Amino acid sequence: MAKGERFPAEWSTFADAQTGAIVKQLTNYKGHSHHLYFTNSGWYSDAEGRKLLFGSDRCNLTNLFSLNLDSGEIRQLTERNVTNSQLLFTSINPRRAEAYFWHARTLIALDLDTLKERPLYRVPDGYDLNITSVTADGNFVCTGIYEDLSSRFKIDLLHGYVGFAEYWEAKPHSQILLISTETGQAQVVFEERYWIGHANASPTQPDIATYCHEGPWEKVDQRIWGLNLRTGESWKLRPTEVGEQVGHEYWLADGEHIGYHGRSADGQSFYGSVRYDNTERIEATFPGESMHFQSNDLRLIVGDGTRNDPKLMVWRMGDGAFGEPRVVLTHHGTFQIQQLHVHPRFSPDGSQILFTSDMSGYGNLYLVDVPAWER
Repeated sequence: MAKGERFPAEWSTFADAQTGAIVKQLTNYKGHSHHLYFTNSGWYSDAEGRKLLFGSDRCNLTNLFSLNLDSGEIRQLTERNVTNSQLLFTSINPRRAEAYFWHARTLIALDLDTLKERPLYRVPDGYDLNITSVTADGNFVCTGIYEDLSSRFKIDLLHGYVGFAEYWEAKPHSQILLISTETGQAQVVFEERYWIGHANASPTQPDIATYCHEGPWEKVDQRIWGLNLRTGESWKLRPTEVGEQVGHEYWLADGEHIGYHGRSADGQSFYGSVRYDNTERIEATFPGESMHFQSNDLRLIVGDGTRNDPKLMVWRMGDGAFGEPRVVLTHHGTFQIQQLHVHPRFSPDGSQILFTSDMSGYGNLYLVDVPAWER
């Protein structure tokens, strides 16, 4: 397999046994395939049509591929052997057909048309890397790095969260960086001695991002933070009270509001959103559980259930409250490793749900139309 090589469609369709929903399986290979982390959209367009970026293990190598959503054709975009978990951290420039991925501690810019690559930035020795996102103007990759503590205790965060609590307790030095998508010049926007994760740039506000204090939700001092990328000013977003747990924050499609879910001190689950300046906060009790959630707005939420109840479900808000979830399908995902987390995500227009599942024994990408609520 070589960069630029094209492969015929692997997709097929089937009806879910419980709900009858028609599911399109997009990939079918004896190796794991997965879409990007749920906070990053993998959809993009070029002269050939609508595309979806994904990572895949093929021929004993791990690379980036694109899938033509009209024809099913798959194209190999890189010719490397990337650590597969790192491909989850890939992001796409909203202003041009360029993607950014980590390989061997180097951030690489990939032209999605010509497939030319440019090294942009290398993580300093003694630090580990994290997810990337791109500012709304396309000028910078926003990402975080944190002190590598693997010499102090066993760590395997992407395969079972080994060392997760220990990392939080150690309070590693962390930085949030802006890396020029043109020159690769990097600037430290914010740093502190606390484990920082999930630096996510707003999809519409080029100077605004969020980040989190990583660690067990019930132990971190404050999970969600806002950040002005121009001034470095940082502030608490949706301040948490004693006993509350909040997390899995993500930008809604408007780029002004952040969605999240959590649990109150009395154990009640809730879902909500807040504007990046801490105004317009909306929260409502939330029935049901899932490993991950995502939405384009608060009107319709998708979740991926649990290991014991592996179902794709949707919740609808009406009159300021969420009703009981409705099952779209049973995805049979195992959640064994990060690449096999289901991570459901709505398409940009909200008409479809993309997810990863290893129901076939290998991780593959699946797409299902959002059914009418009445169904």
